Amino acid sequence: QVQVVESGGGLVQAGGSLRLSCAASGRSFNRNAMGWFRQAPGKEREFVAAINWSGSDTYYVGSVKGRFTISRDNNKNAVYLQMNSLKPEDTAVYYCAVHTTFTATFYPDDYNYWGQGTQVTVSS
Repeated sequence: QVQVVESGGGLVQAGGSLRLSCAASGRSFNRNAMGWFRQAPGKEREFVAAINWSGSDTYYVGSVKGRFTISRDNNKNAVYLQMNSLKPEDTAVYYCAVHTTFTATFYPDDYNYWGQGTQVTVSS
């Protein structure tokens, strides 16, 4: 059974940093792109970052470029999101997702396995 589990969320002051981790189990995902999405209260789920199967290509939503970095470790079936210079508007539940193919995209429907999410709260 496939499981996707996020960790690393928490409460941080504006300007601080957090590192989210995502562990996928049940089978190997070394040939799948991975992505991070987030959903703030009252808002739709939005794309944050994605990485292709090898880690050679990464993509970010404009609001996090230069502040967030996505990476992966295929030996561990894991993906990470380093978040620096956090802002109150980054407050949301962050979800890790496994893409159906090796190429990353922005669309939630292209991802077929999702974690339960981890809360990130940035205080001003």
